[in-house]
Amino acid sequence: MPNEERSGVNLYEAKNVNIRNAVNLDSNEIKSLVFEVLTEYGLTPDPEETDKDLNNIEQMYGANGGYFGVVEDEGKIVATVAIFKISPDTCELRKMYILPSQRGKGLGRKLMDFSLDKAKCLGFTRVVLETASPLKEAIGLYRRYGFTEYFPDHLSSRCDQAYELDL
Repeated sequence: MPNEERSGVNLYEAKNVNIRNAVNLDSNEIKSLVFEVLTEYGLTPDPEETDKDLNNIEQMYGANGGYFGVVEDEGKIVATVAIFKISPDTCELRKMYILPSQRGKGLGRKLMDFSLDKAKCLGFTRVVLETASPLKEAIGLYRRYGFTEYFPDHLSSRCDQAYELDL
């Protein structure tokens, strides 16, 4: 059962998937999930730089005009998705990770539908993202949603590709 600081915080039901606002109390569990998936794909967690945003989710996302959501199954976080404000019209899709036990059930599509709707509701007209070649399933999902590759001035250290989508 979620503790009371976590329950009832902007729960969003997306096609039978409950996505709720993440709070700082979720940080350790979120880090565990993100780092597990990164390691599974041969990528290195970077708690001092690329993943530093997970230390203060509420400040980095909610207070900055973005959003960080989690999906729970029996009280355990099994998926994450975040929208980070880059400019008034552009956001970055970040931290979209799903535990292996939850894959193959359409959750990636549901998270993508949710995140694009959420980005529009927050007033963004463009979504960008960075990814790494080993994340083939995710890259396929991005392309199916119409994301196209682009070449930003900078990529985070573990990423080798970037995509964008006009909403």
